[in-house]
Amino acid sequence: YRKNVYLFVYYLIQFCGHSWIFTNMTVRFFSFGKDSMIDTFYAIGLVMRICQSISLLELLHIYVGIESNHLFPRFLQLTERIIILFVVITSQEEIQEKYVVCVLFIFWNLLDMVRYTHSMLAVIGTSYAVLTWLSQTLWMPIYPLCVLAEAFAIYQSLPYFESFGTYSAKLPFDLTIYFPYVLKLYLMMLFIGMYFTYSHLYSERRDVLRIFSTKKKKM
Repeated sequence: YRKNVYLFVYYLIQFCGHSWIFTNMTVRFFSFGKDSMIDTFYAIGLVMRICQSISLLELLHIYVGIESNHLFPRFLQLTERIIILFVVITSQEEIQEKYVVCVLFIFWNLLDMVRYTHSMLAVIGTSYAVLTWLSQTLWMPIYPLCVLAEAFAIYQSLPYFESFGTYSAKLPFDLTIYFPYVLKLYLMMLFIGMYFTYSHLYSERRDVLRIFSTKKKKM
């Protein structure tokens, strides 16, 4: 009972946070048009960082067993966002004004609003066929677009990391960490991680929809 209450509150908080972000972005776009996309990060960046920081709790949920999911695929998904949001976007003000930030936030929040709504209702034993199908299908076109947008954000940030030397450092014995090289290496790993995550999500979708279909037939 306590576990279900805790998970329900957690999913509710995340749903409210991501819904607020998406609603704010929508209202701002219809009010100010394309100009609203430039200062997206300044308007909602703080709430976005809070939501993404809280989402790290999901790794603990899976580890201790209160949430049924695979740890490694979820770890890949969360680290993608944390690195892009905190390392790439937050550290470079020039990137914060790019359209790709607005696009990324739209994709992330669309996926999370549906996912947290479905998870929140599942905790209290409520399920809807349309919502279940949507939560298991929406990621199929959007997740690859997220990865492409993340890769584009990294690509756009490279000149700034090269110019300002952010996170680059000299080590003892004449060793140097040149952060743009680290980002280029991560860029390749991003697409490798996408393959594993996509494969896992597709297998999960197949199992969930099969189980849900079986339950409906029994009812």
